[in-house]
Amino acid sequence: MSTGELLRIEPQELKFPFELKKQISCSLQLSNNTDNYVAFKVKTTNPKKYCVRPNTGIVLPQSTCDVIVTMQAQREAPPDMQCKDKFLLQSVVGSPGATTKDITPEMFNKESGNLVEECKLKVVYVSPPQPPSPVPEGSEEGSSPRASISENGNSNTSDFGPVSRAHADTQEKSSEAKAVISKLTEEKNSAMQQANKLRQELELLKRESYKSWAGISFMYVVLVGLFGVLLGYLMKRT
Repeated sequence: MSTGELLRIEPQELKFPFELKKQISCSLQLSNNTDNYVAFKVKTTNPKKYCVRPNTGIVLPQSTCDVIVTMQAQREAPPDMQCKDKFLLQSVVGSPGATTKDITPEMFNKESGNLVEECKLKVVYVSPPQPPSPVPEGSEEGSSPRASISENGNSNTSDFGPVSRAHADTQEKSSEAKAVISKLTEEKNSAMQQANKLRQELELLKRESYKSWAGISFMYVVLVGLFGVLLGYLMKRT
């Protein structure tokens, strides 16, 4: 847990249960224990790999805000499950009644004299649960420390880039498009089935109509014949 003058951030490490070809998310909770409106902005050293919702926002006085960080599906596992990615969360006092629309990049510019509070967050990959093994796992002691942004441990904000939401939005749009296509396909198949059924019923009606007309024609011929025979018989008698 990190306690700053403006925001309290929990947790301090972004832990992702790493799995290949799978999106993984974790959450941060930002707590504002002051009476000010606090604006925040999230940056990362690898913007194409992650998306954050919301990546900017306002934490109201004496309230909290949850931030969801999503790592895009990875095709390869990093060596030794070590990750060098870092996140930087910047916070600054906003004007009373401020909203997300009031946030500007200039607010987080230290060179303009703004008092910007910063917090660095590490990314840690956690191996998924494994079945019990009789061989004891080796100790992690003595392992090389994770690489930091700079050799002396001081962060350089220029290494961080704004987090993109394009990946998540694209996948959502793709899912919606697939659902629409599936629905249209079902409607098309249903319409074709109804059309075939109507065509069959029409053919059946044509056949029945033809049979009825043929029966009427035959009866007409028989009646005309009988009438002719009867007329001939009467003429012979006279």
